[in-house]
Amino acid sequence: MSAYSAEHNIRPDFDKELLAIADYVMDYSIKSDEAYTTARLCLMDTLGCGMLALRYPECTKLLGPIVPGTTVCHGARVPGTQFKLDPVQAAFNIGAIIRWLDFNDTWLAAEWGHPSDNLGGILAVADYLSRVRLSEGKKPLLMQEVLTAMIKAHEIQGIMALENSFNRVGLDHVVLVKLASTAIVMHLLGGNKQAIATALSQVWVDGQSLRTYRHAPNTGSRKSWAAGDATSRAVRLALITLKGEMGCPSVLTAKTWGFYDVSFKEKAFKFQRPYATYVMENILFKIAYPAEFHAQTAVECAIKLHSQIKNRLADIEKITLTTHESAIRIINKTGPLYNPADRDHCLQYMVAIGLIFGELTADYYEDKLASDPRIDQLRAKMQVSENKQYSLDYHDPDKRSIANAIEIYFNDGTKTEKVVIEYPLGHRRRRQESIPTLLTKFEFNLATRFPRKQVETILSLCQDQQKLAQTPVNEFMDLWVI
Repeated sequence: MSAYSAEHNIRPDFDKELLAIADYVMDYSIKSDEAYTTARLCLMDTLGCGMLALRYPECTKLLGPIVPGTTVCHGARVPGTQFKLDPVQAAFNIGAIIRWLDFNDTWLAAEWGHPSDNLGGILAVADYLSRVRLSEGKKPLLMQEVLTAMIKAHEIQGIMALENSFNRVGLDHVVLVKLASTAIVMHLLGGNKQAIATALSQVWVDGQSLRTYRHAPNTGSRKSWAAGDATSRAVRLALITLKGEMGCPSVLTAKTWGFYDVSFKEKAFKFQRPYATYVMENILFKIAYPAEFHAQTAVECAIKLHSQIKNRLADIEKITLTTHESAIRIINKTGPLYNPADRDHCLQYMVAIGLIFGELTADYYEDKLASDPRIDQLRAKMQVSENKQYSLDYHDPDKRSIANAIEIYFNDGTKTEKVVIEYPLGHRRRRQESIPTLLTKFEFNLATRFPRKQVETILSLCQDQQKLAQTPVNEFMDLWVI
């Protein structure tokens, strides 16, 4: 007969990692004007990208209520549509449209991700709460509270990502969207520190998404709605917690059954800095190209070379791409590319488009344009290698570069200069240079969905920091109804 020792059943306090987030959400007062200004730009860029995504049927077919025809009292609005949904499904809808084209802000560290994905849960809950409050004769939430929520959600996701690589254990970065959204949404719903910690424990109990849908040979469109799913799940977990559901205090550290032992190779999370406003202040905007961010400077290099080589494509012998380790690990891809999600995560494909056409828009990922035989001909001539210094600078907290270089060799023995770009347009070091382009991009994206007068109304409000901050959330969301 086998003998087993009994488990010591004393319920512990909540893991310190959960309590640190709860303390930050409840107690930290944001004083940074730069963070608020950047949050406003992030709000504009994120929702603008969502409007552009509504041009694509593969995105819009996922939108609306789960059961067609369902109506929801005080439902949250989905920008660019006429949908009024419960906050869980509204979070999925908003999250799906803003992430679909992979064209807004990004955070690169040990883990990658897009902190703006949290806006799905934040906007859905803030709008829903505002409409409920109005129905009860109370004041709605203001957009200042949304901006504050964005800063804190960015910070939670980004600080967690600095030193903790989920991709190296096969898990997808959207777990951090679920984490940050849950903390912020729980606070918006009125939860205290105990409630936030409880809801956060449920996040880690969830089985987390695998990265399968982001990598060959299974790359597919789930990567475009995975963050919507995560921020939606966050709202669900917060609402369950509000009903009094108990948590799992040692969900991370429990021997054998905790997240660390089960899913993180028995390692504890590491932290580079305390939660404050660092992430929003250093966020990376995708200003020019709807391309996976590790390739942004590579595409910029390619477009710089376009005029020199556009009439010599057939004469190219080889193309050398020098990059950093993370780009090699995530977007260095050979062989057939089967769908837009495959193509926008292929370094060689994006560089080929820049070299051939001198531009890169989302349409170049669609099947019609992707059938141009010159693209695969150029891909076959590309050689990708790592520059160790680029990899070091990528992780340097004072640099956070995303460097790429391209050099092209011709059959006659000549070659182009080596074009090197360390910091993409949208990096904090190029922030002022990028803002005019961001505003132009925002206006263009709005115009793909709304009549001119509506575009001008949204533009005017979003460019006025103080007026936007004092706008009720429900009134802001009504501006986006088509």
